[in-house]
Amino acid sequence: MAAAMHRENHYVTRIGWLRAAVMGANDGIVSTASLIIGVAAAGSSQTQILLAGVAGLIAGAMSMAAGEYVSVSSQSDSENADLARERGELETDPDGELQELAGIYAARGISPELSMEVAKELTAKDVLQAHARDELGITDLSKARPVQAAMASAATFSTGAALPLAAVIFVPLNSIILATTVASVLVLGLLGFVSAKTGGAPVGKAIARVTIWGAAAMAATAAVGWLFDVAMS
Repeated sequence: MAAAMHRENHYVTRIGWLRAAVMGANDGIVSTASLIIGVAAAGSSQTQILLAGVAGLIAGAMSMAAGEYVSVSSQSDSENADLARERGELETDPDGELQELAGIYAARGISPELSMEVAKELTAKDVLQAHARDELGITDLSKARPVQAAMASAATFSTGAALPLAAVIFVPLNSIILATTVASVLVLGLLGFVSAKTGGAPVGKAIARVTIWGAAAMAATAAVGWLFDVAMS
């Protein structure tokens, strides 16, 4: 009874949606803030800056969703192709596949006799699942989910991009660059902290990683905007 009640929560169960969510939020903050700072540095009006930011949010969210869907769908197609091939091999050479599975268990340290028993027991219930898990490394935790990844990326990108847009709306024109930079770096740090805690990673390294790259992107676009403004004036 105690064994049946024992439950564990592992960080790896979150990897599918966590990667897409962190990438989406990070890109939403960095790309939109960088765009706003670059346009503001070029001497644009508040309306022009806001328009650029909104356009960046919409285009970025759609791009993230499409990119995630296409890339994860490619992974799903590869998984399905491998499963179809494995299904065919199980139909044409079941004994050879059983020997192969037993060999996998033996390579992990189980005796040859027990390896064959384990292989027979597991394949008796669901032979394709046994080969998918132990031969191909395909499990429910790692299985590609294109729609989930696309929705998570688009939603988190939009959420991240909303922060620098709020700075454009509520902050005076002459303070937009400073307010957007400070707020974005602080939220990037918070994102690094939350993602590290959620995924069980070192907090300091995660925070440094997102804030340094984010600040570098904003500095680069600010320089481009300033140079453009100088060239036009």
